[in-house]
Amino acid sequence: MALKLLVVDDELEVLNGIKSLTESLGYEVLALADSREAAERVNRQKFDGIFVDAHMPNLDGLGLVRAIRNSPSNSSVPIFMLTAYEDLRTMREGFRAGISFLMLKPIDPVQLARLLRLMQGAMLREKRSYVRLPLRTLVQCRIDQRQYKSVSLDIGEGGMLLEFPGELEVGLEVELRFSLPRIPDLLFPTAKVIRMEFPGRVAVQFSEMSAVDRKALQDFVAGLVKE
Repeated sequence: MALKLLVVDDELEVLNGIKSLTESLGYEVLALADSREAAERVNRQKFDGIFVDAHMPNLDGLGLVRAIRNSPSNSSVPIFMLTAYEDLRTMREGFRAGISFLMLKPIDPVQLARLLRLMQGAMLREKRSYVRLPLRTLVQCRIDQRQYKSVSLDIGEGGMLLEFPGELEVGLEVELRFSLPRIPDLLFPTAKVIRMEFPGRVAVQFSEMSAVDRKALQDFVAGLVKE
């Protein structure tokens, strides 16, 4: 299960250099020179790590970082900002916007490989949190004192897809109750509706979950996903 990286830089030499280096380390890489296209991609595609140049035309690195942090699937992904300037202001604004690391150009291949090794555990956890496993189980839903019955279609550490009788507003909070195979106790997470895939199917993202329930879900997912 290769980790997927997005690299965004309008300097083609830098872009192709990072793509070549990271692919040689076993990563799957999408390289884009247009930051506007990258902002669209992060809203419909999941990545495990993202490299962003600080200074780009049209949409600069800080704007792209904010778009990533506001995206539905990449809000917690590690972000590496690239800059040719050892500028304290750029550093502060970058970390305030949500970057994880700042890297100076020209990129040192040894430093890049070391940083990726350091972040691999976090990226694997990020990937696993968005893995969806097929699961059909009865899910009791409670919305504003009303009870509904639904059936799950898939589940991951971050949320689940439900067959639901009707439509729900995005952002609505839902209290859930369901069981997992080989897990003796029921889980009682709270979730938020993040999208209606089409009538009768709703995707929810877990927003609150007890430590016991989270551990049970992580154990269930880890037992079925081979890294």
